[in-house]
Amino acid sequence: MTDDALPITKHLEELRRRLIIASASWLVAFLACYSVAEMLFSLISEPVRKALPEGNSLVFITATEPFFAYLKVAALAGLLIALPVILWQLWAFVAPGLYSHEKRYAIPFVFASTLCFALGAYFGFFFVFPMIFTFLVNYGISTGEAVAMLSMGSYLSLSSKLLLAFGLVFELPVVIFFLARMGIVDHKWLARNRKFAVLAAFVTGAVLTPPDVFSQTALALPFVVLYEIGIVVARLFGKKPEAEDAGASADGD
Repeated sequence: MTDDALPITKHLEELRRRLIIASASWLVAFLACYSVAEMLFSLISEPVRKALPEGNSLVFITATEPFFAYLKVAALAGLLIALPVILWQLWAFVAPGLYSHEKRYAIPFVFASTLCFALGAYFGFFFVFPMIFTFLVNYGISTGEAVAMLSMGSYLSLSSKLLLAFGLVFELPVVIFFLARMGIVDHKWLARNRKFAVLAAFVTGAVLTPPDVFSQTALALPFVVLYEIGIVVARLFGKKPEAEDAGASADGD
């Protein structure tokens, strides 16, 4: 084995170890959540059950649909519970390539990322879900020619996708913080490209939500607001040009 190949091998071994730890934490959380999967599904399906006409309920159209629905909801809940461990493993993998002053952001990164994801999922579930599903169900039955019979699997697939979308969108300030700290972006660049961020917000909403304007806007508006917050974060915490110039002068001397 050559000296050039050795570092790559070590990186791959480290990546494998971090992935195993992250996967194991998710598996343990999944097994714990599966024991209460029915309760979790009842909780996550509450918005659509309230939106359905009185006397209607979720249905399953194949014999295995409830079983896989409970598996999926346990996996989703397990992911949320294991997220701090997964994020810590991600940080631990990239930390060796960081400067010593950058490594002190480990705990803030894990805490802020977990908190932002949780806030995004909370916002989507408690504020957006009731409006989205009430709108969609009422639109579907408005003609009087169709009856709402939503299946467990199709609802869980859509709701999981939306929860993950809102969670990821709420990570935007954290991403901007670290990009600004590394000097990749600054608040001036972000402000100049605001129009592209607005476009990206609505494109993201169109891709990740049902094909209706209400759902797309419900995801795009938080994206735009969080982008503006990211500009403020970049202004306050971004790498200062004068610090770079001072460092360059010191190296030259």
